[in-house]
Amino acid sequence: MTLDDLFATIEARKGADPDSSWTAKLLANGPEKCAEKFGEEAVEAIIEAVRDDKPALTSEAADVLYHLLVMLAARDVALSDVMAELTRRQGTSGLTEKAARTR
Repeated sequence: MTLDDLFATIEARKGADPDSSWTAKLLANGPEKCAEKFGEEAVEAIIEAVRDDKPALTSEAADVLYHLLVMLAARDVALSDVMAELTRRQGTSGLTEKAARTR
């Protein structure tokens, strides 16, 4: 499965019955709750990275990616837009890119 496939599945769950799908339930709770859940999963991934538990970090990283995509979908941000932004930044030093940000 690619991130594009996963994002398409998440998009397909928008408006679905929240009792029929975890993704639909997350989306039905609104963007703020989706963001909160993403934050929880990010913290769990950080904990596993500090513990140096590779299998647990792998699992938590998958959760982070999934919940990031749900959060993007909740705010109608296309994965393709995020990928285009990464492409735009490619070949630019992270320090240069960060210094050029206006916000």
